Amino acid sequence: MKIKLSLICAALFCAGLISAQEVSFEEYNPPSTLKVPEHPVKRAKFPFIDIHSHQWRMGQQDLNKLAAEMDQLNMGLMVNLSGGSGKTIVDANENIKANQPNRFVVFANVDFNNVGEKDWEKRAAEQLERDFNAGAKGLKIFKSLGFSVKDISGNRVAVDDPRLDLIWAKCGELGIPVLIHTADPKQFWEPFDANNERWLELKTHPNRKRENDNPVPWETLIQEQHNVFKKHKNTSFIAAHMAWYANDLAHLGELLDEMPNMMVEIGAVIAELGRQPKFANAFLTKYQDRVLFGKDSYQPDEYPTYFRVLETQDEYFPYYKKYHAFWSMYGLGLSDEVLKKIYYKNALRIVPGLDASIFPK
Repeated sequence: MKIKLSLICAALFCAGLISAQEVSFEEYNPPSTLKVPEHPVKRAKFPFIDIHSHQWRMGQQDLNKLAAEMDQLNMGLMVNLSGGSGKTIVDANENIKANQPNRFVVFANVDFNNVGEKDWEKRAAEQLERDFNAGAKGLKIFKSLGFSVKDISGNRVAVDDPRLDLIWAKCGELGIPVLIHTADPKQFWEPFDANNERWLELKTHPNRKRENDNPVPWETLIQEQHNVFKKHKNTSFIAAHMAWYANDLAHLGELLDEMPNMMVEIGAVIAELGRQPKFANAFLTKYQDRVLFGKDSYQPDEYPTYFRVLETQDEYFPYYKKYHAFWSMYGLGLSDEVLKKIYYKNALRIVPGLDASIFPK
């Protein structure tokens, strides 16, 4: 049979019906031949707040240049989650005040070195308060907590480790939100086979594959996060990437109902929303007070895909990263009031001290 197939292929090649070049699955990405109305959106309908951005040297950055790029997108305000602590917070806020006082804010980060030392949690909470007094508007927790952060004895520091309670409580006391990234997509823990929807991503980015002992099962990490939310009801938490439940909005709704102090942002999961336009529209309409706009990686050319999914009713258009989503997307066609809440109203409500004057009522 193999010999016959080879002879057939050779005959087809000689007849010019097949190419000598083989295309791998990773390379296969044909443009759609579907002809439907298209309404690309280069600029958001309303000024928006990007609650999830990363600028690593804001103290030395040309903020006027960055603000000009933001103007092209109609980004009213950027939240830099990579503010660091101590001097980096001070430097960033001095640069902001001197150049673009109403366009940028920074969130602080916790230094998890030396967890387990005597009075570590007290010192960490005190440093967070100093960062707040220096201008930090919130706290960002990276996914290293739960993954790689270890205490002085070499043990994994769980997201719900009681030695962190003073930090969460301090955020509630100061009235600042915690944007927390815990775990990664659940498919990273699943078998690397033809049934894994993230197969292409894991094939092209093998370092993202996880096992139940690397460091713990996905369910454990997510439960640890939820334990924190439930224990610290006076603190507002923003679960990054829609808490990794953008592909299960019914369950995410149950979680939001169960934990009133939990909010979510849409960074890096827009492709999940775009493949379920009717259900996602219904979800975002119902939970319009609990969802914020976030992008994560600052790539100006990628924002228009977010605008198109949220604002239009376009059909079958591509995501900008095939390995994230090999499917096409559809516009949700959200109402203006829902758009306003996601774009800026919810962020203005939960992040203290933002200038609301540049945003519509």
